[in-house]
Amino acid sequence: MTENGMMNTNNTVCGANHDEAMSLAAPGDYGVACYRIPALAEAPNGWILAAFDARPHNCQDAPQANSIVQRISKDGGRSFEPQHVVAAGHDGVDKYGYSDPSYVVDRQTGEVFLFFVKSYDAGFGTSQAGVDPSAREVLQAAVTSSIDNGVTWSEPRIITADITNSESWISRFASSGAGIQLTYGEHAGRLIQQYTIKELDGRYRAVSVFSDDHGATWHAGTPVGDHMDENKVVELSDGRVMLNSRSSDGNGCRYVAISRDGGATYGPVIRETQLPDPENNAQIARAFPDAPEGSAQAKVLLYSSSSPSDRIDGLVRVSIDDGKTWSAGRRFTTGPMAYSVIAALSHKAGGGYGLLYEGDNNNIMYTRISLDWLNGQLNVDGIGGFPLSGEGGC
Repeated sequence: MTENGMMNTNNTVCGANHDEAMSLAAPGDYGVACYRIPALAEAPNGWILAAFDARPHNCQDAPQANSIVQRISKDGGRSFEPQHVVAAGHDGVDKYGYSDPSYVVDRQTGEVFLFFVKSYDAGFGTSQAGVDPSAREVLQAAVTSSIDNGVTWSEPRIITADITNSESWISRFASSGAGIQLTYGEHAGRLIQQYTIKELDGRYRAVSVFSDDHGATWHAGTPVGDHMDENKVVELSDGRVMLNSRSSDGNGCRYVAISRDGGATYGPVIRETQLPDPENNAQIARAFPDAPEGSAQAKVLLYSSSSPSDRIDGLVRVSIDDGKTWSAGRRFTTGPMAYSVIAALSHKAGGGYGLLYEGDNNNIMYTRISLDWLNGQLNVDGIGGFPLSGEGGC
């Protein structure tokens, strides 16, 4: 398989209620040299949306003439429509490109947002201070949206000035994968997309960018941490927001912080030794997004990542106590596995959990797992215990 999304792979760890993986994009498809950076979401009508970078010449990050492309499944992930372009890069002397997609779905209005960077001549490490949307030396923040479940998308809107609170913020990018919408408490309905920013003094910090008016305007909160990288958030059972970040200092673990005001500010950053991480992008998500506030199901979290020591062997870990403890994890694929994103799927989307990840040769792979597949980590009926991580910590 190349372009029809139906090729199986031999290194998927299949079993009861774990679908064999299919490749959604591979080098050479549509003349593209490299695909990277997966994003995944369920549209309001139950379609599955999968977006990723199409990098025309090589696998390097921005600045390149990269494009954001997407495939849609209308049958619960059994097949995907052909690839189409959401935001097209442009080659040449006046080149620009788009990279690092992340979905945020507004369940109240049905609008789907897709965040990414727009680059001209600078990437994350070389961007200069400034917010002029035409400045070629500034890495820009962009967002587009769809009101028809991902079929068509608006022209990308540059929001660099809106989300840059200080002249010391010289670079920024949206953490790829998926953001969230809060469901509990005074900030219910708030849309949150995580960003990594670079300060003038060289620090890499995490910040929540949020909207309380269904995406009409976006604002940045207060940055947190000094050695952060790609970071994600999840709403806990009591409405607090947990930030989970890749590290940029080689410490071998994830960094975690808690917000009590919907992501505007965060408390102290701690090193989470239960979640070893080889400096890789991962995803944290609610297992039961519609669970009532304070319920046992609302405390169940999922975390998709690679092995503790390298970008291989994709794992899903489970917490049944709002992230206080984590399971040792179950492997969903063997061999090369880098960035991943996991999303809970409704019955309309086939149920279970979709996983989009970078596999061997940076193929963009899709598979689906079920709660039954996680048996041994999670007892769905009683929200029972699971084997805690006894080794492989950091």
